Amino acid sequence: MDGSLAGRRVVLGICGGIAAYKAVEVCRRLVDAGAHVVPVLTKGATRFVGTVTFSALASEPAQTELFGGIDPIPHTRLGQSTDLVVIAPATARIIGCYAHGISNDLLTNTLLATRAPVLLAPAMHTEMWEHPAVRDNMALLRSRGVHVVGPAEGRLAGGDVGAGRLADPVEIVAAAERVLAGVTADLTGLTVLVTAGGTREPIDPVRFIGNRSSGKQGHAIADEARARGARVVLVTTVDRPVASGVDVVRVATAAEMEAAVLARASEADVVVMAAAVADFRPKAIAPEKIKKDDGLPEVVLEPTPDILAGLGRAKRPGQTLVGFAAETTSVADNATAKLRRKGLDLIVANDVAAPQAGFEHDTNRVVVIDAAGGTTDVPLMDKRGVARAVLDAVVTWRNR
Repeated sequence: MDGSLAGRRVVLGICGGIAAYKAVEVCRRLVDAGAHVVPVLTKGATRFVGTVTFSALASEPAQTELFGGIDPIPHTRLGQSTDLVVIAPATARIIGCYAHGISNDLLTNTLLATRAPVLLAPAMHTEMWEHPAVRDNMALLRSRGVHVVGPAEGRLAGGDVGAGRLADPVEIVAAAERVLAGVTADLTGLTVLVTAGGTREPIDPVRFIGNRSSGKQGHAIADEARARGARVVLVTTVDRPVASGVDVVRVATAAEMEAAVLARASEADVVVMAAAVADFRPKAIAPEKIKKDDGLPEVVLEPTPDILAGLGRAKRPGQTLVGFAAETTSVADNATAKLRRKGLDLIVANDVAAPQAGFEHDTNRVVVIDAAGGTTDVPLMDKRGVARAVLDAVVTWRNR
């Protein structure tokens, strides 16, 4: 084992074929390699293997249902939080559904909801494997970047011999390692501190001053940094899934975020302040809910701590400090002024008024500006892609 799976989150999909029993060995080997394995079984798979077996071997209980569980959107959380999806065995049905975007169970929904690499290990009878429809579906998936291992030739169900036999579990795990090894590990050995989400400044026990930040971009940066080998500390105000191995610190207010960040910043090689920290907070917090019948309340505001400026003043040699600028006008100019004013190395300028960009969206469009005046335009893409571009800029800056 080369260590590529250590600390990685892997969704292991098991489909309804006789080869499903071999997925038990795949699961065990993935766990032995250090992966955090989440099994997802189709209804057909449960006719061949039981969920209890996978729950006992894996890192989390096996999942089978799209509806009716504790999590109302299990496919989204699985897809967003995983580093790799492995389907073993991958039947003709799952291959066809995935190729054509058909979501009819938890596993197919997870496949459509993920941006992580996918590794298919097909297994079926020779006639099915050689059918033109299956061949076309496989070609389409390969053209989209889906990874494939096997199938092999050998003894099949019913005593037949031919192509379609599931690849050996050792080969499947080795293929998973190769896929993850292809992910750039250029942050290995570094500690990356990331902030995410919008702070909430209480007015009374019920109300607060806040903003529209969902934390999606900050969480994407944390996940990407972890995938690239960094030790990651994420200070966040939102309850979103994170990649395995990310150290999460949950906060609510600007003061709590300041305390959490300052306590950890000195150990960080890279600090990415993606959080939307409130600029102002109520000077006094009402101890009880303010009643409407009491008349119009007067809320006096005071500035919150400027965490980013404090980090800029305390920045040690060799540390890289990245800020975010959520703007609606003169985006690049305002961001550049903020970079200089707060002593940053890079700033990510974000036009939050642009369509499909900024707060709450799954996509974003930014400009990364460095202290030397260099700029990188990042076109509209999913926030994990933006995270890659931001960290690429960080690596380039550190290697200059």
